Amino acid sequence: MARTNRIDPSVFDRLPLKRDAAAVRARVEGLEKLMERIVVIPGINRPVGLDAMLGLLPVGGSFVGAAFGAYMMWEARNLNMSRATLARMAGNVGVDWALGLIPGIGIVPDFFFRSNTRNLRLIRRHLDKHYPGTVTLNG
Repeated sequence: MARTNRIDPSVFDRLPLKRDAAAVRARVEGLEKLMERIVVIPGINRPVGLDAMLGLLPVGGSFVGAAFGAYMMWEARNLNMSRATLARMAGNVGVDWALGLIPGIGIVPDFFFRSNTRNLRLIRRHLDKHYPGTVTLNG
């Protein structure tokens, strides 16, 4: 008898692919953790993420990091955040991108200027004010 290759639709209920504010919060918090603090450097106990690791790639790493930052801004736009806040987020991503383009030392600013963490703080502030049901205690 032939087996069907159908995916059980209940699998998608567990993924944070929904458009509500709680799902957006889960996605941007996960993205920030991936980009800024996925591993801890032994000895100095400093968390680093994919953003700093991408800094090892000469120019392309900075562009990939900026693309992840742009995705976070797109999620913020879908939450109807103000244009001023979106401009501030764009400035954070732009500064991170520009500092990452500096040859040889472009990875150093990734340890000190964490644009995704700054942008997550702005998104959380908006979500806490306009969608209080999404507030988490561990976040």
